[in-house]
Amino acid sequence: MFVFVCGGCGAELTAPLSRVALPVHARQEYGNGLQLPALMESGTFAEDPEPWGPPWRSWEEIPPDEAVARGVHAPVHALSDGAPGSIVIAPGDARGTLLIPDRAAGCCCGVDGADGPNMACEACGLPVASRIDDCSLWQAVRLAPDAVRRLIVGDPDPAPLSWAELVKEGRSTPLFEPIATWGSLLGTSHFWSWSPQWEAAVGRALAHLLAASQGRPVTVPDGLSKRVFQRALDAMLPTGPPTQHAVLAGPGQPVPEPDTDIVLVPTHPQTGETWTPVGSASTAHPVPLPFGVRLGLAFPKPHLPVPASGGLPDGVLRDDPPAPRPHSLFQADLRVFQHTLVRLPDVRSPWLRESPENLTQYIRAGLF
Repeated sequence: MFVFVCGGCGAELTAPLSRVALPVHARQEYGNGLQLPALMESGTFAEDPEPWGPPWRSWEEIPPDEAVARGVHAPVHALSDGAPGSIVIAPGDARGTLLIPDRAAGCCCGVDGADGPNMACEACGLPVASRIDDCSLWQAVRLAPDAVRRLIVGDPDPAPLSWAELVKEGRSTPLFEPIATWGSLLGTSHFWSWSPQWEAAVGRALAHLLAASQGRPVTVPDGLSKRVFQRALDAMLPTGPPTQHAVLAGPGQPVPEPDTDIVLVPTHPQTGETWTPVGSASTAHPVPLPFGVRLGLAFPKPHLPVPASGGLPDGVLRDDPPAPRPHSLFQADLRVFQHTLVRLPDVRSPWLRESPENLTQYIRAGLF
């Protein structure tokens, strides 16, 4: 395990932590005025390889060669010139820090680190981290990579779980969940929504599916996959043959057919590694999905039957009604989709060149 200490005085700034992959929804901004929980599980940390935070540079200020070197292949509003490699932890795992009062920038309900590090080492006063708890943002603390050091403590972390062990553990991400609000005229403090994590995961995967399409229609398996992907694919790609076929692949499932074009595969929640097909299926284009989301697609949990009339079946007990469902169609996360798409070299291909320019019409169509 690791602890992070102040680069100035060596004071401990975190509890002991184990490394995991950075969640896909780390940069997600969800809705307006909503309360999201902690981004990271307690006792874990992740490293963000991309720059984060101020200062910012507009697209016009960045030479094309520099943008490509940074892995950005299409125009964006601005890019961070902050240091890459910030360490993301749960707020409750921070130790020995104080908020800096004059760096309390945020939109309306909290702080977001827009003024730079807003947490200082309690022992020496060095700015070391940014607390993020504003509305519609996942709560987190980002340790500044140039202000902290990493130390090994205790026993080494156990080896990452194998793919088979992850399947057996069965930690799928729920498709629906309650979203907390700051209060409502209706008197409720939450509403039921599609999972923000699913919307972020599908946003990233949709960008990869478009890149893999080669400008041809793409179909996904019937069921939940079709529910979350097909509407957007049909609207953003041409119609008519020939069609590319995407299938679910990964541990616990049959090997894809040799003529499979695209495979929706899981990423390891601890290492970030993408599962790789074997045999002839290895030539298919992989599209990454977080393990919990991909598990939910591959092995959806059946819903208990509810009789249309009369009492409940024998052996079924229920003391409250089933959880409500969202009333809207599924929408992929726009910010995650954009962030992913502009970082794929295929965005410069003929079949994708117009996609960033057509986002307004896709939003009006309810795809995002």
